[in-house]
Amino acid sequence: MPCDVVSIGSTPTALAATHLDGVTEVRAGVYVMLDLVMHNVGVNQPSEIALSVLTTVIGHQRKKGWAIVDAGWMAMSRDRGTQRQKQDFGYGLVCAEDGEVVGDYVMSGANQEHGIISRNGTPDYDIEARFPIGTRLRLLPNHACATGAQHPVYHAIAADGSVESWPRFYGW
Repeated sequence: MPCDVVSIGSTPTALAATHLDGVTEVRAGVYVMLDLVMHNVGVNQPSEIALSVLTTVIGHQRKKGWAIVDAGWMAMSRDRGTQRQKQDFGYGLVCAEDGEVVGDYVMSGANQEHGIISRNGTPDYDIEARFPIGTRLRLLPNHACATGAQHPVYHAIAADGSVESWPRFYGW
C-alpha cells in the first residue's frame, strides 16, 4: 500500500539513524536543544544542553538550607520528566551564570514565580555563603520544549559573548 508521508520521531532516533530512506518527515523533539531527560537516557551531557533559564537568588530559608530564586514553574514549566528516571533533577539542574554545573544543586521545589534551590533535596546550611543574594544562576531544564514554550524570546549567546534575540513562533 503506497504511503506518501512517512513520519518518525524522537531525539534518540534522529541522532542514531544511519539512513532515512523512505522517510519524508523527522519530528526530532528536543534534538536541537537537548535537555535533562535526554541526558538521563544517555543522549547528551549537561554541557551540551543549549537552553537554560537565567535566574537570580533573591532570598534564603536558613533553617531549611535553601536558596530562593526568582524563577518558578512559570519559567521552568511543571515538567518533572526526570522524576522517574535514574536521576531526578527536580525542576532543573543548577549551573553558574557561565553554564558550569554547580555540584549537585537542583531546583527542588517551585511555586508559580519562585524556585527552591537545594543540594539534591538535602539541606545545605552554607547555602547563603555559596549563593548570596544577587547571585545569577542558570537552570537547565528537564524538558527543553516545555521550558522554551514559557518564554516569548530566546537570547542566543555566541561563543564571543555577543547576544542575539530570537522571537519564538507561537501556534500550531
